[in-house]
Amino acid sequence: MIFITLEHILAHISFSLILVVTLIYWGTLVYRIEGLSSSGGKGMIVTFVCTTGLLITRWLYSGHLPLSNLYESFMFLSWSSSVFHIVLEVRSRDDRWLGAITAPSAMLTHGFATLGLPEEMQRSGMLVPALQSHWSMMHVSMILFSYATLLCGSLASIALLVIMSGVNRQVLFGAMDNLFSRSILPNENFYSHEKQKSDLQYTFYFSSTNYRKCKLIKQLDHWSYRAIGLGFSLSTIGTLSGAIWANEAWGSYWSWDPKETWALITWTIFAIYLHTRMNKGWQGEEPAIVASLGFFIVWIRYLGVNLLGIGLHSYGWLEP
Repeated sequence: MIFITLEHILAHISFSLILVVTLIYWGTLVYRIEGLSSSGGKGMIVTFVCTTGLLITRWLYSGHLPLSNLYESFMFLSWSSSVFHIVLEVRSRDDRWLGAITAPSAMLTHGFATLGLPEEMQRSGMLVPALQSHWSMMHVSMILFSYATLLCGSLASIALLVIMSGVNRQVLFGAMDNLFSRSILPNENFYSHEKQKSDLQYTFYFSSTNYRKCKLIKQLDHWSYRAIGLGFSLSTIGTLSGAIWANEAWGSYWSWDPKETWALITWTIFAIYLHTRMNKGWQGEEPAIVASLGFFIVWIRYLGVNLLGIGLHSYGWLEP
């Protein structure tokens, strides 16, 4: 009883903290306040500690690694996003704005587990015989770590596409406004000096704005590539260990279970992304479109199949 109460306390504290941290990072995108992003990083560390305590507490009173149901997997996914965020903070202090992507990922998964799932699904139960294997820890943890990194990398690609479309629209609308203003001027010679001055200011403004956005696009492209590369490696390890575990539990390495089929689709999509980056030398929009597609594929693989109750990997509450 004490462990369950402690777990609930840690769950609500960690969710409140990650919500505040998310708002802080979103605030840094609008207001450049000294120390705001660093306070967000410290808040994420405290959140990580609380979530770690929650998982350890659940491990102690359940007697097994807390990865056996949808609630526990979502909490572990939130914890994995926190780990990825802290690694980014350490590796790139100049790119702390990336917390605006990783912090919401941890917050939304944590919130869905804590507030979205019914209470009966949050309770810990006995492991079925198929899950009582030493491969369980390696397979499930690697897969969830890969989900966290692939989702964050894909979100960076989605943000890249949004910003790129914003740059194109600004240039297009600016050119149209400039053309329109020239067409309605009654006397071009009279206004030539003012027009040249206005054009110079316009060019400087959009050049500086587009330069900052192009720099942001380059950083998003770089970190998306690195995150997806890491997530793809973790997914490969998780899939191979899952095949060994499946052979041990069901007598077959691959049975074309719906979860396994979507795992293959996910692996193929991100393999195409990495192939285009490494061999074709593509950057920017084209590989970002592939990664954005991968974002939805990952959610179908992780959540969609489970909630529909399809296959041997299902632990959702909706029946097919």
